[in-house]
Amino acid sequence: MTAADWAVITLYLAATLGLSAGLARRQHSAADYYVGGRDLPWWALSLSILATQSSANSFLGIPAYVALVPGGGLNWLQYELVVPLAMLVVMLVFVPVLRGLQLVSVYEYLERRFDRATRLVLSAVFLLSRGLAAGVALYAAALVVQVCTGLPLVWCVVGMGVVTLVYDTLGGMRAVVWTDVVQMAVLLLGIVVCGVYAWQAAGGGAAILASLAPERLAAVELAHGLGDGARAPVWGFVVGGLVLYVAYYGVDQGQAQRTLAAQDVPAAQRALLLNGLARFPLTLLYCGLGLAIGAVYAGSEALRAAVPAGRLDVLVPRFIELYLPAGLRGLLVAAILAAAMSSLDSLLNSLSAATLRDFVEPRLGERASPARRLRAARVVTMAWGVLIVLFALWVGDIASSVVEGINRIGALFYGPLLAAFGCGILDRRARGPAVLAGVAAGLGLNLLLSYGLGPRLFWMWWNLSGLLAAVVVTWGLSRLLAPPAPEALQGTTLSAAVLRQAWAAQRGTWWGLVAASLGMAALALALGVR
Repeated sequence: MTAADWAVITLYLAATLGLSAGLARRQHSAADYYVGGRDLPWWALSLSILATQSSANSFLGIPAYVALVPGGGLNWLQYELVVPLAMLVVMLVFVPVLRGLQLVSVYEYLERRFDRATRLVLSAVFLLSRGLAAGVALYAAALVVQVCTGLPLVWCVVGMGVVTLVYDTLGGMRAVVWTDVVQMAVLLLGIVVCGVYAWQAAGGGAAILASLAPERLAAVELAHGLGDGARAPVWGFVVGGLVLYVAYYGVDQGQAQRTLAAQDVPAAQRALLLNGLARFPLTLLYCGLGLAIGAVYAGSEALRAAVPAGRLDVLVPRFIELYLPAGLRGLLVAAILAAAMSSLDSLLNSLSAATLRDFVEPRLGERASPARRLRAARVVTMAWGVLIVLFALWVGDIASSVVEGINRIGALFYGPLLAAFGCGILDRRARGPAVLAGVAAGLGLNLLLSYGLGPRLFWMWWNLSGLLAAVVVTWGLSRLLAPPAPEALQGTTLSAAVLRQAWAAQRGTWWGLVAASLGMAALALALGVR
């Protein structure tokens, strides 16, 4: 790293903090802090959602998977095939209810529809699982920054954590969204610059294709059955992925908070629509970068020597170090920082929102002033930031196994979580105790499957198994309990007639999302099958 590289990185971080400090002046209440006063433009919210998905692990992990990981290649695209369909479900079913209720924490819905116990239990599960995930994400990103800069790992963890904490604490959701917009632009520029240099170093498109094994160019995995525990057929990603993405975008606080910050329900739906259409092209960029750098790796002894067999995720940083000139290296490190912080800021803000609304505000009392609630929000954000940094410093040697299993951990929880909200919105007989029993049943079944006490299924199927178990138990037990009070159903449920009306009102949009998903599948098939 040269002085020019450090100048680029310093300028980027200073601009991020300056933007946040300016936005802090517009914070007057906890609602301003967590949902931006509900006046943020839909396109900015959409880019913020997209930036959150583009973590440092995506920037580094997807190209490494496509280029080097055994069994990897363009079959990564299978993860993306049902994103537009998931957006369709979220836009039709979840956004009209959750955004329509003017929530700050999505778990407030569970108290309005069921009871306080259901809200607190599921909020606590979210805080535990996503708090640990945030610490692991910070540690993993700091490892990458260490490779790029040569700084001690502790400095990288603390530095990234402090910068993210400062701008998130000052500016709240406005800072998260607008810095995410800037970070998305920096990230895209970084991908393009890196891809251009990789294309040139590899010798062009024909050389890239000739240097890669044919199976790495196949995007669809047509395995038999339900997978063998290590690999899955495309249907595992279509079915399990649909459940995963509906839960993630619809009822996970880290993502749903963007739609809660939209100006109204149509604006929230437009934010999801743009994200659903843009995510696949972004993933294609990542995959193309992986193909190009993989070709450079195949023909470069120096790059092969710089990438240890057990650390394939350093492929992109080592390529940057060896092939990019001074100044541009700083830009690429800034892009990696942008990818990392755009994920961390979202997690930090959502953890703070759920903590304040679900656990702290009831203790403040109804007479607490907006200024006091705002101070409490910032204190909670700072507390979570410190906890995340401490966990990232502690995680150490266990981080590699946790990072590898983080998606599996999500698959354990997302099906039961989706069942809790889905039964509340679509089943007018559903009751709180039955929902908690259903969540326990879905999570219990998934834990059994994860420990091999059942058929060996690829982990994407756990999303479906957890959903089905939770729905069956919730539906059955709810029929044994007294029906809910009519006031609990007002504004918290959707009927079939309402769904039909919503479909008819925006039929072109819905069919457009279906067509987008089918187009992605057709492109994946055209790229190759194995």
